[in-house]
Amino acid sequence: MQVTLLKSKLLRAEVTDRALHYEGSLAIDSALMEQIGLVPYEKILVANIANGERLETYAIEAPKGSHTISLNGAAAHKGQLGDLLVIMSFAQFEEAEAKTWKPKVLVLADGNKRVVRADNVLVADGVYA
Repeated sequence: MQVTLLKSKLLRAEVTDRALHYEGSLAIDSALMEQIGLVPYEKILVANIANGERLETYAIEAPKGSHTISLNGAAAHKGQLGDLLVIMSFAQFEEAEAKTWKPKVLVLADGNKRVVRADNVLVADGVYA
């Protein structure tokens, strides 16, 4: 039997940009994506802490070190600049592996420029440390 578990999470990621006329997706600083093991075009669930909106979309890379979190396309209607998001990805695990699995989590602050907590993530030197 397989179970679906949280694979990775960015908590309190701040919306820095909105692009209504872009084709869709959520752009995330590629340094953050690397840290939590999120790959380009991976399906994500996004929850907006400010207004309770939730949406499914896919992640695309924003320039490394840009601190960008951009709601693109229809997702741009789901939040405002400065809103805080929870960005989650999930994966399928065999039951035995699920018993010991721990997701990779970064808790962000200061416009995505600072990591206040890193669970199961080794934050690289000079990257959001």
